[in-house]
Amino acid sequence: MKILVTGGCGYIGSHTIVDLIDHGFEVISVDNYSRSQPRMFQGIKDITGIEVQNYPFDLCNAADTKKIFQEHPDIQGIIHFAAYKSVPESVAAPLLYYHNNLQSLLNLLNCVEEYQIPYFVFSSSCSVYGNAQALPVTEATPFEPAESPYGHTKQMGEDIIRHFAKAQQNNNILLRYFNPVGAHLSAKIGEYQEKPENLVPVITQTAIGKREKMAVYGTDYPTRDGSCVRDYIHVMDIANAHTKAIEYLIAKKNNQHVEVFNLGLGEGVTVLEAINAFERSTGEKLNYELGERRAGDVIAIYSDNQKAIQELGWQPQYSIDQMMSSAWEWEKNLQLIKQENLA
Repeated sequence: MKILVTGGCGYIGSHTIVDLIDHGFEVISVDNYSRSQPRMFQGIKDITGIEVQNYPFDLCNAADTKKIFQEHPDIQGIIHFAAYKSVPESVAAPLLYYHNNLQSLLNLLNCVEEYQIPYFVFSSSCSVYGNAQALPVTEATPFEPAESPYGHTKQMGEDIIRHFAKAQQNNNILLRYFNPVGAHLSAKIGEYQEKPENLVPVITQTAIGKREKMAVYGTDYPTRDGSCVRDYIHVMDIANAHTKAIEYLIAKKNNQHVEVFNLGLGEGVTVLEAINAFERSTGEKLNYELGERRAGDVIAIYSDNQKAIQELGWQPQYSIDQMMSSAWEWEKNLQLIKQENLA
């Protein structure tokens, strides 16, 4: 079965392509490299032996989006990752996020309708819950107001898919994942950002010397050590959940046209605890300082992941220490790649 992965050169997209190929799927990708590096496809090939076809299209262009389906009328499923994801950037440039994240979704759903694509998996986020009133959050936890335009685009995207599914009767899964971290154990692919804002690549860049020091944003939150609480989950666990979501729809196990699953480790980890896990698992010491709160950050969020475990048959395999050590191996490999390119 042929699956289209949007944002296939991105962090989660590239790892999901590897997992899909490992489970016998044929994969094509669309990624315009606006927030990714084409070298990821070489990493995918090194791991799987497969050279994945990629369309360097902007999904906000409806005509270009349609070309993919014209050339591949046998596409049976779509896994939609392609979106901007920076919380601080979305706060600074909200219209950019509303245009990119929603227009690309609308163009894809128009193609789902026209070409009768039966299976659609949407990359959602724990940001849809906002500052939840009770933890851990379940799939039934009511949404609070989004803390950022990015989070709002995910809330709106879910609503668009629900209304679309009601009209079209196609089958959809919304995967609300928490904080993906780590890298493929081969260190051939991982998270590539020159100036990341999310915690783990900031940690690894600081440890390797790309950054002189890093900041912990906020130490006065009502948490056990004053720093924000997040639910970190290894990127290959996230990737495997997308494969299982497609398999779940193919097997017609869904009871509704839209099913929702949380993807997290099910544990809350503070920023300071994550730093300690990195230092413990790698033996590296970090130069960090305690700073002020950052706009758009949720105080605490972590998941109840039992629905995904019980219904999708998904089970997280990696601990927080393994997440950190794999991220560190990827960071060191990136350094070697850059040195080889300069030689």
